[in-house]
Amino acid sequence: MSVSFDMQKGMVACGGHPSVIMWTETTVAGLMLGLSRMVGVERFNLALQSGGRDSVDGDWAHIATFPTFEEGFASLAVIAAAAGWGLWEIVSLDREREIGRFRCKNGWEATYQRALSVCWGSGMMGGKFSGFCARLFGSNCWAQQITFQARGDEADEFIVRPSDRTVEGDLERLLAADAATRADLAVALERLRLEVEERRTTEDALRRTEKENAFLIEQQERTITALSTPIIQVWEGILTLPIVGQVSGARATTIMQALLHEIVQRSAHFAILDLTGVDTLDAETADHLLRIVRAAELLGARAIVSGIRPKVAQTIVELGVDLSGLTTVADLEEGLKTALRSMGVRAPSPSLSSSQR
Repeated sequence: MSVSFDMQKGMVACGGHPSVIMWTETTVAGLMLGLSRMVGVERFNLALQSGGRDSVDGDWAHIATFPTFEEGFASLAVIAAAAGWGLWEIVSLDREREIGRFRCKNGWEATYQRALSVCWGSGMMGGKFSGFCARLFGSNCWAQQITFQARGDEADEFIVRPSDRTVEGDLERLLAADAATRADLAVALERLRLEVEERRTTEDALRRTEKENAFLIEQQERTITALSTPIIQVWEGILTLPIVGQVSGARATTIMQALLHEIVQRSAHFAILDLTGVDTLDAETADHLLRIVRAAELLGARAIVSGIRPKVAQTIVELGVDLSGLTTVADLEEGLKTALRSMGVRAPSPSLSSSQR
């Protein structure tokens, strides 16, 4: 492997590629010690294995130029030794079972760890070997280190086989086991921040949609209310309110508010409540109607109830509801005539047509 120096630029190239020469027992040892302190040994090893696995593109391109993996690896091992990566060796390779066994002697990871009197394992070397096997076997592989030169073994040795284990999965395991370091927590917090931000954006969008929908619903409710409580001025000073269906407390309040508003706006003297569309009447509904009548009379408008069906009349009697204070008539036409007579106006003749009703 050619090595060239450019003293003007302060650069060195190995094999034509920009490189750096660091003293393993001092500079590299200090760099790795700082990193391990920052993220913890477990995450540090995972990061190195990930880096080793992701750095094999150029290595594999070299291996692929040879007829067999073994020949390509042997050639690459010569280059690695020249670059200070130690002596690489394939101990065994079982393609059928997809198991590889690799050895590295005097690698830079074992060297700096001996200088620090620690044994963290050679994560990056294991990552490279697992990256080679992933290409060779066509599946995700994981390297298990079984001997450690940093603690006195002859060399670092690895068994590599296909596995579901991944760097990302191990990081999740660390977080789940509450073995997270500050770096892990920083990543988790950033992920949480992004998720919260995304949820907040989604929530804001939903709120906008909800407001738009609420506006539409309100408009629809107003329309329905207007249709269900149509207040019609059939004559000057005379309003009629046809009531259909059950009168709940909420609906009674709406009817009362609408009727009182129209009485004031039109200076009405009479309000005819037509019950032709009411099939059944209970005590609560009767009480609501009485309240509407009394409220109208407090504003100076006389209330007339028309169109009570026989079945409803029977129910009123059975319930003992006192309607003695109300003016009741058979139908809407009779109610209008009663109001006109009270106002001193001669009722139209002939009778109201169905369209006028």
